[in-house]
Amino acid sequence: MPDLLAAIAGVGADPRRGGYSRHGFDRADLELRAWFVEEAERRGLAVRTDRNGNVWAWWGTPGPDAVVTGSHLDSVPGGGAFDGPLGVVSALLAVDSLRARGFTPTRPLAVVVFAEEEGGRFGVPCLGSRLLAGTIDPDAARRLHDPDGVTLAEAVTEAGLDASRLGRDDVALGLIGTFVELHVEQGRGLVDLDAPVAVAGSILAHGRWRFRFTGEGNHAGATLIGDRRDPMLPASALVLAARKAAAGVDGARATVGRLTPNPGGTNVIASTVDVWLDARADDTARTRAVVDEITAAAHDAATDEGCAVTVTEESYGDTVHFDPALRDRLAGSLGGVPVLATGAGHDAGILAARVPTAMLFVRNPTGVSHAPAEHAEPDDCAAGVEALAAVLAELAG
Repeated sequence: MPDLLAAIAGVGADPRRGGYSRHGFDRADLELRAWFVEEAERRGLAVRTDRNGNVWAWWGTPGPDAVVTGSHLDSVPGGGAFDGPLGVVSALLAVDSLRARGFTPTRPLAVVVFAEEEGGRFGVPCLGSRLLAGTIDPDAARRLHDPDGVTLAEAVTEAGLDASRLGRDDVALGLIGTFVELHVEQGRGLVDLDAPVAVAGSILAHGRWRFRFTGEGNHAGATLIGDRRDPMLPASALVLAARKAAAGVDGARATVGRLTPNPGGTNVIASTVDVWLDARADDTARTRAVVDEITAAAHDAATDEGCAVTVTEESYGDTVHFDPALRDRLAGSLGGVPVLATGAGHDAGILAARVPTAMLFVRNPTGVSHAPAEHAEPDDCAAGVEALAAVLAELAG
């Protein structure tokens, strides 16, 4: 485990933010994809990239009812070393472990790397699995653009893919009989339970919304306070409203992690401010209630400042309940490991509506994720590999 993670430790390191910035189809992501292909081929796995940029490595002949595992290699801006890569590395090492014990799968078995899981470049999370499963319109996906104005269509074309073929892939989707994703836990559940590994039970409903506040750009020194239409004020009010709205709904979370004023000068009153809201709760009704409260506060604050606001829903996913029979089977086969809910989204959550899907979590001693302090101890990582190998042996044996 340390050797494989160490091999990619310098890829996408972010000296300004700390941690890693690895985004879909950028230089770091392409380097990691090449690393995965090399590692897979070194193990004799047959590698192919599907029409949506997801990379598959097959042990044996690809076929229907396959057991598939894997995760992603991209990160949030300034993310940790384990979110995504741990699942990919663990899958490769689980293959090594199974081979070392003389195991030969009787069902097709594959390791997959999904594209743009974090949405750090094009704004939509789990983009590769959404395209695969047909849960995002391909034309809308092609029009997605990064902060520099590069569209997804342009990025995938530059990476050697045919942008016109993005979209639901019934051939690839039809090969998956069962999907199991290993992931570092993004929280403290396993710390509190004093356990190295758990099985996932559910994922909170969650989505992303962009609020654009439009006012009047002007001079910071020459414009009297009473003459201003400053969109930064309602944008700031939204940040405070998000905390208040989430605090009023049990288990809800609302976060503003990104705010972009235009033109962005220190001595300039902004003409527009874009604010991105991430909201999550136990179910759709609670999540929508939180967002509705925040939206109402944003409109009121914009009106008070003489500004306008538009709201765009960029992504949404309802509560995911992983296949209960598969969940209980895996938890039992691993000796009764805990079953944990999570507030974090995953490719497994997208696929859960299409195929039997499960997740394994590996303990994170800091409880911190999406930040450089994200961590997993070597012994716990090894326990995760052995748990995944045991699961794959049971499902594909």
